[in-house]
Amino acid sequence: MSYSDKENINILCAVMLGHGVTHAVVCPGSRNAPIVHNLNECSQVKCYPVTDERSAGFFALGMAEQLNGPVVVVVTSGTALLNLAPAVAEARHRHVQLVVISADRHMAHIGQQMGQTIDQPDALSRFTLKDVNLIEPHDDLMRWHCNRLANEAMLAARRGGPVHVNVPYDEPLFNFTVPSLPAERIITKLPIFPDEMGIFEVLKPVKTAQKPMLVIGQLPCGETSGELLAALRPHLAVLAESLGAADGGVPFDEVLPLVEQNTDFVPDLVIYMGGTLVSKRVKAYLHRLDDVPMIEVSDDGEVHDTFGHLTQIIHCKPLEFLRALRQLTGNIEKNPFAERWNVALDKAKQHFGALRPDFSQMLAVKLALQAASELDHEVILHFANSQPVRLANLFARQHVCCNRGVNGIEGSTSTAAGCSAVTDGLVLCVTGDLSFFYDQNALWNSNLSGNLRILLLNNGGGGIFSQLPGLEASPARDTMIAAGHMTHAEGCCAQHGVRYRAAYGSEDLYSGITWLVQDDSDRPRLLEVVTTVAHDRRVWQQAIQQLSSI
Repeated sequence: MSYSDKENINILCAVMLGHGVTHAVVCPGSRNAPIVHNLNECSQVKCYPVTDERSAGFFALGMAEQLNGPVVVVVTSGTALLNLAPAVAEARHRHVQLVVISADRHMAHIGQQMGQTIDQPDALSRFTLKDVNLIEPHDDLMRWHCNRLANEAMLAARRGGPVHVNVPYDEPLFNFTVPSLPAERIITKLPIFPDEMGIFEVLKPVKTAQKPMLVIGQLPCGETSGELLAALRPHLAVLAESLGAADGGVPFDEVLPLVEQNTDFVPDLVIYMGGTLVSKRVKAYLHRLDDVPMIEVSDDGEVHDTFGHLTQIIHCKPLEFLRALRQLTGNIEKNPFAERWNVALDKAKQHFGALRPDFSQMLAVKLALQAASELDHEVILHFANSQPVRLANLFARQHVCCNRGVNGIEGSTSTAAGCSAVTDGLVLCVTGDLSFFYDQNALWNSNLSGNLRILLLNNGGGGIFSQLPGLEASPARDTMIAAGHMTHAEGCCAQHGVRYRAAYGSEDLYSGITWLVQDDSDRPRLLEVVTTVAHDRRVWQQAIQQLSSI
């Protein structure tokens, strides 16, 4: 038994076997011969040769309908693929699990008068649930990508409908020298909890784990519960950022460097829910845990392989999962692994809670959040990307809104303004200078009222760029990359009727924060805190160094 030397073909075949493919309809051709050869070598797969591609598509559809499972149809490159369109359209409207695999040339050959060559990726996309293009991998990142795409295609087919997997590769085509298929990761998906027994089955890996960890990325307000997370923390290490936790999360990004070399802090199971994480450090750490199974709790049921080791998707709303998890852990004793993490995280939380930094962006955010928390009514927090949202993760004790989906600097103030237009409560927008001036037309809006308050952190450029190791070697860093400037917001505020104050020192800042959040106003208010990048960096570094010594 031997297989093709094309890695993308071998990865695809191994993943298809893992997802239960046992029947394949194969059409003639030279370009698809390596795929046909591989399927014929797999003892688990029965191959059915059909010459006419249009008939082959419907033949496979009839099998898939009867088997109620995925059936593969393999065609060569060129117009052979287009002959499957009628069967694919029928499968889409009938919700039949048809897996179309098309061989293809390298993309460089498209449009270069090569034989049997058309633009194949997405050729059937009007009728498919998923289209993937499995480029030949040449490194571990590309292999992971190939594996993930193959899993995504098979998971989509299992939802009930056709998918298209395009497989381009170069000649030579007929080297059958690989003795076995690779051991590929198979991503499985569990449905939304049907009943209590279903919940028990889904949560079984959590119950058997010795060192379980729950990581929470960005979630809408109300999708988590501070009470639930507090109840879970004795049983799991809970790493939640302020963008996902109702109670503001914990500063785990700053704790990780202190514990990541200690094996007592390494999880044996990771559960992830929510959208993006701000912490690059935690993402890199979890990405290094090659042998740790990772489960995603996904509201949409799609594959989000954030850490590169996803093994299972639980198609469920996060809050429902947390409630079920709480039910499971209700009678379980405290977990020593969770306790170790709690001690470290509590120290960090207490450190930043007691911290009294010098006048800086850090002090401004800390004072603003403290003042907002002392009001007798709720304040909705909107933070811009880059340094502001990282400061939120240190000091926020309630949920934080942020345009973190793509992490762009544009639109932060406009988003907060839109929020303020449909609520009577106070909306506090904390933004950096580049984000604010890029979006200053947010103030050119007749819908604004006095419940919008803006804390503008202006240190004359993109301060976060000063924290990127290696970038200091570039003479273009401050002027071109970090966009250094001498712009201030007073004129912009005057033009649009926004009440304005500036803080150049601690005394201005303390009184300015009180003015910003506590008083009623008929117009939006903006407090501009003017610092320097170098000073803000020193204050940040001192705070982190003090944490490492406790």
